[in-house]
Amino acid sequence: MNIKIATFNLFQYCAPPFSWYFKKDKFNENEWEKKKEWLNSQIESIDCDIIGFQEVFSQKELQRQVKALGFKYFVTVDKPKLNENNETIFTTTTLALASKFPIKKVEKVTSTLEGFNFSREPIKALISLPNGIDITFYVNHFKSNRLNEFEHIFKKEDSVEYKKKKVFELLDNLPSQKQRLQEASLLYSDFLKIETPIISLCDLNDKEFSLTLDCLTNQTFHQKQEKNSFLLFDAFYLLNSDEKRVPTSYYKGVGNVLDYIHVSKEFRKELGEVVSYKVWDEHLKQNKNGSLLQSDHAIVSCEISIY
Repeated sequence: MNIKIATFNLFQYCAPPFSWYFKKDKFNENEWEKKKEWLNSQIESIDCDIIGFQEVFSQKELQRQVKALGFKYFVTVDKPKLNENNETIFTTTTLALASKFPIKKVEKVTSTLEGFNFSREPIKALISLPNGIDITFYVNHFKSNRLNEFEHIFKKEDSVEYKKKKVFELLDNLPSQKQRLQEASLLYSDFLKIETPIISLCDLNDKEFSLTLDCLTNQTFHQKQEKNSFLLFDAFYLLNSDEKRVPTSYYKGVGNVLDYIHVSKEFRKELGEVVSYKVWDEHLKQNKNGSLLQSDHAIVSCEISIY
């Protein structure tokens, strides 16, 4: 059988009369209907079985919307917080996972660092496919970059040790980078405990070849090894190793790959294989900055053939 999966940053999914972060930032009823209509059209176009969502404020509204599109199963692991002085203003956002297949179990990723909190609580869910195979899905949204934060841009050929040296020299002055590395490290540790195949749906908020990606997926980051040894694999490279990547987000006109689907070794032609990978970015071609009535991220999807 084949399954289709996607990661989708919704860019402030917040139903009126609620606001996100500031009172002025909210949709009127007409704008909200347009955003939902666009979302419906995108979900119908990508035609997926399982979708991980980021930037979800209005959880019940999203659950109703995707249920009408055939997603019978829907989970979150925390609630968005409200402003203490105005309970129509959300101050935090959440993640969601929608599936056409049964979700057998859902739980939080436990932090082993004292006093540490994820910027957005990851979802860990066990999904049972019709052929009897269980897969553990993670939905993640890492800490955002600060606009004034210095960051290194690395290349494919840069070693993990080189990246660590460059980043760690300045880490005390890079709070967002430090947070992302801690989040990635905790998730990596959680991956090691899982006995089923794994699929991670992630808005990493960091560029391709970043140290954060190595921390999340590469055993070489955590162990003294000269060669890369991956725990999870980028679905793009399992299919398109020689193709140039399409950006999934833009800042000041410059495109970056921030959204990823990673899979465990079972999908390197053991249990199955990636047979398609697509970046849905038509809305960004019209407006690279994105529109609140649409999204400022591309949707990333892939199809996996299960043997």
